[in-house]
Amino acid sequence: MKEKSGVTGGKIAVYVILILLSILTIIPFAWMLSASLKLNKDVFAWPMEWIPANPQWRNYVDIWTKIPLMKFISNTVFLTIVVTVLQLLTSSFAAYAFAKLRFKGRNLLFLGYIATIAMPWQVYMVPQFLMMSGMGLNDKLTAIICLQAFSAFGVFMMKQFYDGIPDELCEAARIDGLSEYGIWWRIMLPLSKPSLATLTIFTFVNTWNDFLGPYMYLTTDTKKTLQLGLRMFLGQYSSEYGLIMAASVVALIPVLIVFLALQKYFVQGIASSGLKG
Repeated sequence: MKEKSGVTGGKIAVYVILILLSILTIIPFAWMLSASLKLNKDVFAWPMEWIPANPQWRNYVDIWTKIPLMKFISNTVFLTIVVTVLQLLTSSFAAYAFAKLRFKGRNLLFLGYIATIAMPWQVYMVPQFLMMSGMGLNDKLTAIICLQAFSAFGVFMMKQFYDGIPDELCEAARIDGLSEYGIWWRIMLPLSKPSLATLTIFTFVNTWNDFLGPYMYLTTDTKKTLQLGLRMFLGQYSSEYGLIMAASVVALIPVLIVFLALQKYFVQGIASSGLKG
């Protein structure tokens, strides 16, 4: 009985801690949502009014006219979708080669590629910028697409999943006449939905929220992304906190939708890809 009560007490303590941490995590987002429905003079009023008595829904109308927000969103959606699709293709394809094909120098090549994860982007962003400039890709979304189409982290994560698939399955497919492309397309990809969903979330969030990359390469307003647009909002309307928070809420919605849609596969992918420990 003591052992059972101890286990129960430990679980209760863990649940209480998790609930408290969840509340602390949610508070900033709740404040942002509350501030987006207030007048500027009420945003920092004390005591704080979490649910505005007179919500300013007009803030969500004005943000579309103050700056070209729709253009920024369309640029970001295009960039995020293209980069996410390319990373899924390149990462899964390279991971299949590293996990299921035998060729000379495979382990050394994989180690060298994965080692780039430990190198901060700030170390090689200048050479990348010079390379893109030499190719005439400055102020083009193509530059960001080319640089973010490949992911060492994505290859590592997908390889961890592919290593768990029996080699005998691939051998049987080869005996049946499937090519390596066919094995990857018909067998490996359908089995790797959890890892693909996990990589989709990571790539989507990173690309959607990326600021420094677009800031370096994009200068024309019509080509800027949403994060650059929010910075423009801060520069032009620094005291319009209600509008700024409303624009931030709009920027957060797509990320929430993607995560909620894929969260079931996300948990499975974390567990099956070897990232849990």
